[in-house]
Parts: sequence; C-alpha cells; structure tokens
Amino acid sequence: MRRTRPVSRIGRTLMACAASAAVATVGLAVSPAAAAPATTTQAEPGGACTATDLGTRHPYIKTSEVTPTITHFKGWYVTGGSTGTQSVNTSVQTTISVSVGLTGNVEGSFAVETLGKVGASLGLNVQVNYTSTSSTSTSVTWNFRNPGYYGLYKGTKKVTGTYGSLNCNRVQQDDGSWALRWIEGADTGSYTTYTTLEEGAVRCEDKVPANSIMRKAQDLLDCGSATATAKHPAGPVPSAKAAKARHEAEKAAKAEKSVKATGSPAPATRAALNCQPAVYKIDVPGKPLNWSAPLLANDGIRLRESTFLSAHLDNWRLCNVTEHNGVIEASLWNWGNGGCATIPANIANQEQAYLTTATCGEDDLQRFYIYRDVPGSSKIGVQNKYTGSMMGHDRYADGELIRQYSSGRQDGTGTYTLTGV
Repeated sequence: MRRTRPVSRIGRTLMACAASAAVATVGLAVSPAAAAPATTTQAEPGGACTATDLGTRHPYIKTSEVTPTITHFKGWYVTGGSTGTQSVNTSVQTTISVSVGLTGNVEGSFAVETLGKVGASLGLNVQVNYTSTSSTSTSVTWNFRNPGYYGLYKGTKKVTGTYGSLNCNRVQQDDGSWALRWIEGADTGSYTTYTTLEEGAVRCEDKVPANSIMRKAQDLLDCGSATATAKHPAGPVPSAKAAKARHEAEKAAKAEKSVKATGSPAPATRAALNCQPAVYKIDVPGKPLNWSAPLLANDGIRLRESTFLSAHLDNWRLCNVTEHNGVIEASLWNWGNGGCATIPANIANQEQAYLTTATCGEDDLQRFYIYRDVPGSSKIGVQNKYTGSMMGHDRYADGELIRQYSSGRQDGTGTYTLTGV
C-alpha cells in the first residue's frame, strides 16, 4: 500500500536580499521590545507566529509510504498426522528500527512530534519512540486444522517517508509590510517507523486481501514453484524466494549503516573566513546576559554578563554569509578565541548537546541558520544546519550553557537579540 502526500509550501515567494544588506538589517541597535507571549496556535505553512517562536521549529510530513513487511518467516509442511497446535521457530527476514533524521534512534521532542504527525496523517498507530523488531528467531504457535504447505510469519506495516520543518521568520507581504510567518525551513530528513506486529499462518490456496501482511507472507511461499507443489515430510520447507528476500534486506541494511558511518567526516580546516565587518553580541532580549565563548577547549558557550574582563569572548561576527528565502546561513566567529561556534561531533546526535567553539573548518556543524524578526527588531532564532536543532538555554542564569533542542525552547528562551557593538 502506498500513500504519498505532496510537499507543503508557502503560497507566496519570499523576498531574498543581498547577504551584506541582510546582515546589516539584523544588527540594528534598537531597544528590544518586550517578549511576546508564546504562540498556542498550531504551526501551519504561512500561518502567523510571534517573536518567541523564532527559536522553535515544528515538523510537517512531506511524503509517506506504507509497505507490508515480513519480519520473521518459516515455510512449514503439515501432514495428515501432524495437525493440531504446534510452536514453530521462525527465521528473521528483516529488522525494522524506528528512526528520524540522521541518528539511529528517536532523540528529542521533534522526532516524537514527527512520528505523531505520521500516525495522525495516515490513521495508523505507529511507534513514536525508538524501538525495533526482533533481530533473533522467535516462535509462532498455531493450530493447524488442515494438512498442507504453510507460511508462518510475523509482520508489520513499515512506514517510511520524508519530513520538513516549519520555522518562524519574517516575510514581506504583498503591500510591502513585514510579518512573522511559519515558513518551510531548510531542514529536511527521512523517517522510518512501523505499526503493531501481527503473526499468523497462510497457505497458497488461501484467499487473502491484496497489500496485506498476510499476502506478503503468502508471496514468500513461492506458490507455483516445485517446492510449493511437492509433497514433503512434516516440518520445515526451505523457500528460495524467502531466502532471496532476506539476503536483499541484509544487503540494504548494511548499505544504510555504511552511509550513516561515513556521513559526518572530520572537518577540513578553513584557511580564512569571509566575515562581515559588523560585530555583535547575542543577547537574551532585554537582559544583561549574552553568549560568551569559552577560554578552555573542553568548555561550552555560556550566558555571561559583559564586563571589561570579557576580552571579546562575547563578540561575534557572521562569516561566509549566504541567504535563501529570507533566511541567513552563516558561521559564527568569536573575536575573543578565534574559533567558530559548533556542536561537538561526538555528541551532535544528543538532545541538549552543548554549543562550543572549535577551529573553523568546512563543517555543517559550524553552520547556522538565523531566523529574524520584522525590520526594526533585532530578535533572532538560531538553528544548527547539521543537526537541525534550535539553540536555547534551560534557564536564565549566569554560566548557563547554550544547548541544542530539537524543537527549540517553546517558552521563548530560544529567542535572542543580535545587537551591533
């Protein structure tokens, strides 16, 4: 069974400005307005959002495909003298693991929300936390009433597809005015989940629904082959079709694992950055604490108050700036220690991994999307390009680490102010 949903897009074209002009607009040194209340309306493409939503994101489902899949199978011949209840040990056909995005598990609220939307859109009860089907042989107990060639199976509906993210950003209206709207963000990815497992037994002569799990098991019996039509002693019967399907599943799983293992190579050192001349502080709106880079390599970027001892650790420049659909992409270079903001590669797949600085390099972990409030306000939200997570802090306190949150901070603590120095 296949079901595909079209990509949702904003109905109007977002106005793109030159990168240098965009940076200048971001850094307007205006007095920050009072924080707007967090939005309670559901994020929809083109829908209104508020400044507190700049540091948040929500998923939307772009495509979905539902495929009946056999996880365990065994061909079994029942003679007239072997009917009745038997427990048959089935072999693994394929293993399905729940995943969202780059990681092999479900980490953070964004992944859970994504899978929840998948289930709701398809009307299916799917797994919304990390789990996987058994990778070891398991038994199926069945009451065989009639002799014949059976396929005993365990199976599920495998659900795969792609998702996008909705982010709050300024959009120019037809009349030239500006407003905050939920737009299609740059972050996209794929997901895999599955429905409740079922088990049973099926024969070649049974009439079963098309596109069902039972029909998928019946296909593995290879009905019509010499093996399926021959007489056998009671017990297991090898199926060449099932063996081929199992081999293909194993081959695909190895290929996917190989891609994930090589998907984040070590960054190449960048000789020089093309940085904009403006220097900024990344402030908590209306409050004295701002992002301050670490002096020690094993520390992270923390909220600190600027003093004469800050030694430019609270000063940032936007480098290698590009802009697409009104969203800036840039590296954040720190004047004080000469490093670029990054999520450490060894913990990048973790919810609430901390932000730090490292030697600047060609690495998507060092690239950030910046979502902006309407002109006249310097409020922004910051998203890591590689992980897709939004930057924020757990509480407002001196020394509090800046961390990544997959859906952002829904209380508005992921909205910052980019203030020109």
